[in-house]
Amino acid sequence: MDFSFSKEHQMLRRMVREFLEREVKPIARKMDEEHQVPMEAVKKAAELGLLGVPFPQEYGGMGAGEVGYCIVAEELGKVSSSFATIIGAHIGIGAMAIYLGGTEEQKKKYLTPLARGEKIAAFALTEAGAGSDAAAIKTRAIRDGDYYILNGTKQFITNGDIADIITVMAVTDPALGARGGITAFIVERDYPGIRIGKLEDKMGIRGSSTAEIIFEDCRVPKENVLGQFGAGFIVFMQSLDMGRLSLGAACLGGAQAALNMALEWAAMREQFGVPIAHKQSIQWMLADLATQIEALRSLVYRTAWLVDTKQPFSQQAAMCKLLGSEVASRAINVALQIYGAMGYSRDFPIELMFRDARIAEIYEGTNEVQRIVIAVNLFRKLGIRIRP
Repeated sequence: MDFSFSKEHQMLRRMVREFLEREVKPIARKMDEEHQVPMEAVKKAAELGLLGVPFPQEYGGMGAGEVGYCIVAEELGKVSSSFATIIGAHIGIGAMAIYLGGTEEQKKKYLTPLARGEKIAAFALTEAGAGSDAAAIKTRAIRDGDYYILNGTKQFITNGDIADIITVMAVTDPALGARGGITAFIVERDYPGIRIGKLEDKMGIRGSSTAEIIFEDCRVPKENVLGQFGAGFIVFMQSLDMGRLSLGAACLGGAQAALNMALEWAAMREQFGVPIAHKQSIQWMLADLATQIEALRSLVYRTAWLVDTKQPFSQQAAMCKLLGSEVASRAINVALQIYGAMGYSRDFPIELMFRDARIAEIYEGTNEVQRIVIAVNLFRKLGIRIRP
């Protein structure tokens, strides 16, 4: 068993780290305060090939696999959850759906410009009444000759207002429900019948956009059906598995950053005449946290290895998202406690990290949903089917 990173992966980590230190870290607070997507930084990331890290070179990607993408996500998570969210929605679910379910023609037409960073992707699943219960979507797609007519509203869509290409899940046969009645589509942003509704004013990840997308008699060519007709639910769930893994990697980065900050502050901050690092209560907090982060790191990269070696990984991906989001929140909470009142101040990055981290336990499937996924898989291995 080889747990080391290849020379290429190590070089990728250095490149990403240098880019983030130079282009993203200096504007992280500004992104939050102005609630603006840093499109110039996104463009520079594209020029480095960072918007297509896991995809094969034949489709314009870097060809670094899922391990490479998790390295990128980890480094992003250390610096900016907002930037990690922009890139994650683009690669991990938006473009990934096309990579997993698209035909060769669709990959050449749509995945290639996405992987090159020439266009931005979004993933439109959530609706007002369909979040954790993804099969409850109401957006309809009705066949009309060589087109499908889409009507409905998608909510909380990351990159929704900046995306050029949107993967959309819609009902094509209400009677069949999730088992054969839902189809995925590739929708170009400039198709008639698409408009952007409300932009969410969020507590955290304010440097990323979260938009409402409204489809009103939007005509989508039949060639843009993604995956098998009626099997859109499967395509989207496979994409979410990939997204949950990379989200876990980003959470790993955020947790490690919080631990590093807490260690440095504990060594510097004095109370009762000595640095607080000498206090056993502080040492135990940090020791427990470091142990949890190391466990998360092993889980994330083992799961990425499963993906790259074409082995089942759905259960592990759910574990990555579940453990990652909760460890990250715990790490930032510990760092805030060690910083004390200074951690609550906007003069330090802890309060921004605290606000940013909370969403990781909710989006891409709540942690309650992840526990259901894990439990269902555990029972299935014993030949027992349970209803979630």
